[in-house]
Amino acid sequence: MAEENGTLVTEFVLTGLTDHPGLQVPLFLVFSVIYLITMVGNLGLIVLIWKDLHLHTPMYFFLGGLAFADAWTSSSVTPRMLMTFLPKNHMISLFGCMAQFYFFGSSATTECFLLVMMAYDRYVAICNPLLYPVLMSNSLCVQLIGVSYVMGFLHSMIHVTLLFRLTFCRSNIVQYFYCEILQLFNISCTDPTLNVYLVLIFSAFIQVFTFMTILVSYTYILLAIVKKKSEKGRSKAFSTCSAHLLSVSLFYGTLFFMYVRPGSDPGENQDKIYSLFYTIIIPLLNPFIYSLRNKEVIGALRRIMTK
Repeated sequence: MAEENGTLVTEFVLTGLTDHPGLQVPLFLVFSVIYLITMVGNLGLIVLIWKDLHLHTPMYFFLGGLAFADAWTSSSVTPRMLMTFLPKNHMISLFGCMAQFYFFGSSATTECFLLVMMAYDRYVAICNPLLYPVLMSNSLCVQLIGVSYVMGFLHSMIHVTLLFRLTFCRSNIVQYFYCEILQLFNISCTDPTLNVYLVLIFSAFIQVFTFMTILVSYTYILLAIVKKKSEKGRSKAFSTCSAHLLSVSLFYGTLFFMYVRPGSDPGENQDKIYSLFYTIIIPLLNPFIYSLRNKEVIGALRRIMTK
């Protein structure tokens, strides 16, 4: 495995978040705690929804699907990133690198479609409440969650398959804390133009399509809320939608700046901050965003704890 001769690279070196020796141990501890909280929060929310019959509704089934995607996203990135804080643990095989991107990419795409399904669920619940049990049954909800995951698997598979057309011989240094696809293009010996265009086209289509669908759904929801005569009804509708809107804003904001922004170059460190946010921070925040002000979730937690 040589970096400058013609030998093909079979292993990569992940440089991690920082090469500052004094920050390695503190960052390892901080991100270990973050990962633990992320897993407890998301998996705990899934168990709570599964255990409490009051939460067996489409809205919470979608929330459980989102929590699993968040746990999956964090698990595809954080454990490997933690190893880069340890001495002599920066190597990752070519297969391991592609597998890491596949699992991360599929979970990120799945989350895009799940957020659309959750917006549609809120649209039906608020704009057509009498038809809600018919239009959004539990069985349909499970099918929509399944479609979201299948779309995630297929989208990620396209890019991973195309990665095999690239060869790596100039360098095996990935200036990142995980195998991010754009960083792999930078060190490819094969012209990655086709791969770059397809990442841009697919990312733009999926992110713009899903975001616009959410935007249209919430435009109708907002109009329906404004027309409500009851102050209590408006307050309840706003509270059920505010958490979802916050999650959507955080998720799409960082993904857009990372993959669909114009051809500006914000710098390596800024890219790392964007990536850190949507791979680690958002999965940490989501279970708290959806739970802290949710009376039904808090009530279910109290019922479980008093059993």
